[in-house]
Amino acid sequence: MSFPINTILEGDCVARMNALPEKSVDLVFADPPYNLQLGGELLRPNNSRVDGVDDEWDRFTDFAAYDGFTRDWLAAARRVLKDDGALWVIGSYHNIFRVGATLQDQGWWILNDVVWRKNNPMPNFRGTRFTNAHETMLWCAKSADARYTFQYDAMKALNEGLQMRSDWLLPLCSGPERLKEEGRKVHPTQKPEALLYRVILASTRPGDVVLDPFFGTGTTGAVAKKLGRKWIGIERDPDYAAAARERIAKLREGDDLSALETPTRRAEPRIPFGTVLERGLLAPGEMLWDGERRRFSAKVRADGTLISTEHRGSIHQVGAAVQGAPACNGWTFWHFERDGKFQPIDLLRQQVRAELH
Repeated sequence: MSFPINTILEGDCVARMNALPEKSVDLVFADPPYNLQLGGELLRPNNSRVDGVDDEWDRFTDFAAYDGFTRDWLAAARRVLKDDGALWVIGSYHNIFRVGATLQDQGWWILNDVVWRKNNPMPNFRGTRFTNAHETMLWCAKSADARYTFQYDAMKALNEGLQMRSDWLLPLCSGPERLKEEGRKVHPTQKPEALLYRVILASTRPGDVVLDPFFGTGTTGAVAKKLGRKWIGIERDPDYAAAARERIAKLREGDDLSALETPTRRAEPRIPFGTVLERGLLAPGEMLWDGERRRFSAKVRADGTLISTEHRGSIHQVGAAVQGAPACNGWTFWHFERDGKFQPIDLLRQQVRAELH
C-alpha cells in the first residue's frame, strides 16, 4: 500500500501497522485500552450512574490475554518506528506497569515516566480509596543510544523559562473540546489537546510523521495538524473514526514554520562578547555588575575581555573567578546599567542576533 499520510485507517491496529513501511514514522503516541477490570455500576452519592469505561474494547479475559495484546501492538509499533524515533504510552495503575515490563522485555529504552496530574479529577465516590488524580506516560526510545528528538528549548519556553518537569498539571478534557452526541460523550476517554500538545511539541519537528494506533476521536491528529506535523490514525470503531474525521477536517493546518519551530541555542549563531563592543552596544571602560546587588564588578576592555580588582579574562572566566565558582555563564551573570536599571548583557547578544537575521 502507499504511505497514508493524514489519514485514518480503520481496522485492527496490529494488522494496519504491519502493513505500513518499516521505519517510516517519527513518533508513536499510544493510548491503549487500560483493562480497567470494572465490576458493577459506579454510582454518585445522588444515585446517578457514572459514565465510565465499560466498552467491549476495554475487556480482556485475564492478564495473560492483555499481556499478549500488549506484546503484539508494541512489536508492530517498534517495526514501523524509525530508529531515532520515540514512543509515548499512556496508562493508569491498571495497566501501565505491565506495559512498562513488556517495553523493557522488548528492548525499548525508557527515557521518562511523565505524570499527568489532573486538576479536576473524578472523585472516588465510594470513599474506599484515594482519589485517582493522575495517569502515567512512558516516553521511550528504541535503544539506549538512539538519537531521539527532544525540543528542550521549546519545553522550557512553554514553561516560562524554567525546565519542564515530569509532572504535568493539566485539566481533563471538558467544555467545547469534549465531543458529544445527544448530550453523551462520543468517547469515554478522550484526552485533552493540551496533553498531546506537549508530547508532540517535545518529541517531533514540523513535517514529522506521528502515528496513533488507538486513534479514538482524533486528539493526536488534531494537535499534529495544528503544529504542522503529518499524522496517521488507526481506529477499529467506525463511529469513532467518523467523529475524528469530522473534527480534524474543521481545523486549519499549521504551515508557518517560523511560528512552529523553536530554534535551539546550539543552532543560533555564536556571538563573541567583542561583537557587542564592535556594534557600539557597550563601550570600552564601561562597568558591569552582577545585578542590583552590586557585589561584584568588572570593567570592559576594548578586546572584549573584562578586568576586575584581582582577575582578568573572558566574561565567563572573570564571572567564575569573582564568585570562586568552577564555571559561570557570563552572559546571564554580568549586567549593564541603563537609566538606573540593570539588565543582563545577554539582551545585547540577542539584539546582535536579531540584526544578523
